[in-house]
Amino acid sequence: MNSNRLPLDIAITALAPIIWGSTYLVTSEFLPADYPLTMALLRALPAGLLLLLIVRHLPRGMWIYRTAVLGALNFSVFWSLLFVAAYRLPGGVAATVGAIQPLLVIALARLWLGQALLPLAIVSGVFGVCGVGLLVLAPEAELDGFGILAALIGAAAMAAGTVLSRRWRPPVSNLTFTAWQLSAGGLLLLPIALCFEPPLPTLQLHNLGAIAYLSLIGAALTYFCWFRGIARLAPAAVASLGLLSPLVAVLLGWLVLRQTLTALQIVGIFIVLLSIWVSQNANIPLGGGKAPLPER
Repeated sequence: MNSNRLPLDIAITALAPIIWGSTYLVTSEFLPADYPLTMALLRALPAGLLLLLIVRHLPRGMWIYRTAVLGALNFSVFWSLLFVAAYRLPGGVAATVGAIQPLLVIALARLWLGQALLPLAIVSGVFGVCGVGLLVLAPEAELDGFGILAALIGAAAMAAGTVLSRRWRPPVSNLTFTAWQLSAGGLLLLPIALCFEPPLPTLQLHNLGAIAYLSLIGAALTYFCWFRGIARLAPAAVASLGLLSPLVAVLLGWLVLRQTLTALQIVGIFIVLLSIWVSQNANIPLGGGKAPLPER
């Protein structure tokens, strides 16, 4: 990889979790409550179908199976269990458990891609969990065993999807790869949402605008950036950037919703940023995947 492009690749990849951090604000302020699976469906499927209309290329052969697996891991399973955890746990607990994802990616990258276990990357991952805990975990938070299990499995699903998206690189553009995964994830979410949630109420203009933002910006654009980063950066380095999401969510709550920002949260912000910086400078070898494809 051209080292001169590395900062640009990191910046473009980081754009995804930065935008994901805004979904907490958009969901709480502009979407109808208690329709998490339906909202996840409306976020993924329209974005995937729109991208498919643009690229006009469907998966064939083994890529049908692989796309279904990746769509399930990165979207259907991850988003479903994320919402289960959000309902069963205080948000801070769910976010802190989810912050183990970079550590899981390090382990899976070793197992599936043959990448070395670098002590600096592991230390960075541990500090990331601690930083997110300080950032979002309330002292009075109550624990729920099923909720914690859902958060752990959800984090593991996203970690597996991140590493497999590196290992399984089809001979198509990144935009096409993104379209395949979003469409597959949305289609797999469709029966789940129909079975477990009632029909949506009549949507207002602000609801439609929020759904459009989450689908076009929060899914199509962000996952294009995310999968692009997976193709160019080490999976553990990509996963560490995901810690920006709770950080941005807390900062937006402070800036927009006038929520308080405690001294411990400020310490957590600096620890998270330090963890990400260390991870990006841990010199994790790329290995284990195909060379990045030119964009089309």
